[in-house]
Amino acid sequence: GGSRPLVEMSFPALTDALAELLDDLNFSNAHLVGHSIGGMVVQEFLARHPGRVRSAVLSATSPAFGRADGDFQKQFLAARLGPLDGGASMAELAQDIVDSLVGADPDPLCKGIALRCMSEVPEAAYRQAMTCITTFDRRDNLGAIDLPVLLLAGERDSNAPAPMMEKMASRIPGAAYHCIAGAGHLANLERPEEFNAAVEAFLRRGSDKTEA
Repeated sequence: GGSRPLVEMSFPALTDALAELLDDLNFSNAHLVGHSIGGMVVQEFLARHPGRVRSAVLSATSPAFGRADGDFQKQFLAARLGPLDGGASMAELAQDIVDSLVGADPDPLCKGIALRCMSEVPEAAYRQAMTCITTFDRRDNLGAIDLPVLLLAGERDSNAPAPMMEKMASRIPGAAYHCIAGAGHLANLERPEEFNAAVEAFLRRGSDKTEA
C-alpha cells in the first residue's frame, strides 16, 4: 500500500500523542526525560497535562524559541533546511549537523549512533520538526511547574547554552541543575555515564523524599 500522509507536527499534537501513549501503557506515575525538542515536548506536556507525571528531566532544551517569524528563526531554518533544498540527502546533512552539535572528545560511539539515527529520519518529518521547533514558547508556565525537575546542560552546547539553562532552572520552583563538562548538545551520547548518573541520582532523591 501507499505511504500515509504525514500529519502536521505541532507541540499540542505531540503532547496529546504522548498522553495517549501513557494511557495505552497504563503509566500513571511516569518520570519523563526529554532531550532538545523532546524537552520542549515535555514542557508542553506539563502545561497541557498537569499532574500526569511524577518528575521531569529537561536535557539540552530551552523554554522558548522566540518569535516564529524572527530573524533567528529564519537563519535557523536556512541552516537546517537549506542543504536539503539544494539537493543534499539526509545522510549528507547529518554529517554536518552532528559535527556542529558535539563537544570535546565525545564517546567514540556517539557520532556513529547520532549519524545513523539522523540519516534515517524521513526528510518530510525532519522538515516539519525544524519548522515546529521555531513555534515553541512555554516561558509562561515555568513558575507553575509543580513537580521535581532536573535540567541537564552541556558545557559546550551552543544550541541550548548552559547559562541559559541555569537561568531557566532558577525560574522553576525547586528545580535542580547539572552541567556536564565538555559536552555539547548530545550529552546523553557524548558522556553517557555522567548523563545517566545525574538522572539516576535525581530519581533517587525523589524516591527518598517520597519514602520519608
